[in-house]
Order: sequence, then structure tokens, then C-alpha cells
Amino acid sequence: MILSAHDIRDMALGAAILGAGGGGDPYIGMLMAIQAVEKGRKVELLDPDSADDSDFIVPVAMMGTPTVLIEKIPGGDEVIWVLRSIEKYYGREANYITQIEAGGVNSMIPIVAAAYTGKPLLNGDGMGRAFPELQMVTFHLIGVKATPMVLSDERGNSVVLDTIDNFWAERIARAITIKFGGSAYIAIYAMSGKDYKRGVVRYTPSVAMEIGRAIREAKRRGVNVFDAILDIVKGVILFRGKIIDVARFNLGGFARGEVTIEGFDDYRNSRMVVKFQNENLVAIRDGNVVATTPDIISILDIESAKPITTERLRYGLRVAVVGIPCDSKWRTEEGIRTVGPRYFGYDVDYVPIEVRIRGV
Repeated sequence: MILSAHDIRDMALGAAILGAGGGGDPYIGMLMAIQAVEKGRKVELLDPDSADDSDFIVPVAMMGTPTVLIEKIPGGDEVIWVLRSIEKYYGREANYITQIEAGGVNSMIPIVAAAYTGKPLLNGDGMGRAFPELQMVTFHLIGVKATPMVLSDERGNSVVLDTIDNFWAERIARAITIKFGGSAYIAIYAMSGKDYKRGVVRYTPSVAMEIGRAIREAKRRGVNVFDAILDIVKGVILFRGKIIDVARFNLGGFARGEVTIEGFDDYRNSRMVVKFQNENLVAIRDGNVVATTPDIISILDIESAKPITTERLRYGLRVAVVGIPCDSKWRTEEGIRTVGPRYFGYDVDYVPIEVRIRGV
């Protein structure tokens, strides 16, 4: 399919819900992608199986602290620089571009790259949600190397990075991103079509579009918006309430912190704390853990159902906390070791969200 401006708006909204509060501001990314399409550029979204085994697939994205994007708004040319740089390094052109994660700006950056290069966009990504570190992708789980990768800033500085493993790629790239001013544009996990088809989380972009479209249609028809969302993602409402406190700080290139929500309606006399590191990672209600990474924890405005990214959380917002099951690739032993709560330092085992809520 050829993406329209409506498709892009829907995808940005849906991807921000799947992004668990991370992936950058959806509004900024959406404007970049729509501007590209409105200039007459076409973006074709294709099934992952469209790629031949020998094709060259390149994910592109932004890296860094989401709060920085509010002040350092990208222009769009930056992602073209990193794509051209990695093509030059490998000595071949990319056949397809793909998303590395769902999330506001990082669902949109590949659309911008596809629009300005004429390369098709594949209908998949490497997470099915957003995560804060470079090795936290399903391609890592099947042994694809993150490097060689290219990082660039808005000034035109660029770095080609080759590391011994994906954990070192995260450490070194994070340090470079901090020196770039807190954000960088990256081309990473360049791989064959064969590896892509083995590791990809299929159809994340089209699911995001479906979510956004469902929200728009529910509002038009005057039906319950949250029901429309939950039907698609097979999710649940974990909590409703008002934000009464936000503790946030930047450390090591991440936006870390927690938000405290005081319940109302069915959740009166109850509190929920959601802990985040770029993305929401753990939800705790009255001292009991009700959801953890790798399942998706999203905070939505109670009236509009718009997702609130971690950098936009503030006192007084009335919100609903939604829990969504993650892709099955993350529920493997290696997946949980890579992105489970213990990796992030939380003394709790991963339990699938649908099991946890039965005990609440």
C-alpha cells in the first residue's frame, strides 16, 4: 500500500501507544513524515516476505533521551545522511528500509527516509514496542550484529562504529550520543532479507495504523474509545486516576523516573506507581506489581485516549494506564533475559500480564 497523510497520522498515534511511553514525541515525528509525503514523495509499505533472502535491509531511527527532542527538533535530512553513510560503508544500496521499534518519532523516521530515497518500507520492526537500549531488539535474539552502525548529529558529524558485540555497541553509541547533545540519528542492524524475515516482529506498522484508525472512528461514532483500542491489542485497563507526582531525571543518556497516580472511580483509595527508563517498565498498584516489561505499559489521556510519552507526564493529568501483551519472541528465555524486569534492576520475575491481572 502507498501511505497517505491519514495513514501516517493513524500510525503515529497507534505506534505511540505500542511504544510504552518511549520512542520520542509522536507529534514531531508525524509532522516530519507528513511533510515528506505532502511534497509528493511516495512511501510504499510492503509485506516482510517481499524481501528476497539476499536483499539488504537497513533499519533507521533516532537514539537518545526523548526530552531532548522537544528542544532539538530534527529537520529530516539527518536520517538520509546516516543511510547514505552505511550504504557507502557496505558498498551497496539498501533494498528496503524498516522500523527498529514502535514509538512516536521512531515509527516515523523510517517513513521520512523511505520518502526521500524512494526505497520501500517493510511492514515490521524489531520490537513490537519500544525499548531503551540497542541490543533490545528481536534481531539481537537471533544473532544479528548491531554494528557496523552509523551515528550522525544535526550538524553533520558522523561516526562509523564496529564493536565486538551488541552490548558494547549500546555502551559506546550511548556515550557518543551524549556528546552529540543527547540525540543521534542511527542506521543499525543492517542485515540480509533472510535474517530480517527470521527476526522481525511482523506487521507492527499496520497494527499501529489499525489502532489509530480505530480511535478516530470510535470518536466519530461516539463509542467507547478504550474499548476500540483494547479489542485490537488484547489489552486491559490497569488503572485510572490523576497524576499527583512525577520524579524525572536524565542519567547516562536515559530519561529515568517514576510517576505516581491517585485513583478515582473504581480505583478510588488506591495508588499506582509506574517506573520508567525512556519507556514505562514496571507498574505497581498499592505495593503489588501488576505489569512489567517486556509487556507494554502505556499511559493515555482519559478523555482523548492519546498516549502520553514519558517526557510529557506532568502533575494533574487524568490518565488511564493500559497493559498490552508483548510479542511472543520476548517471552522466550533469551527474550526475558534481554528485556525482563531483572535486567533493569527490578527484583521481580517476569510474569505475563494476563496471568498477573488474574491475581489482582
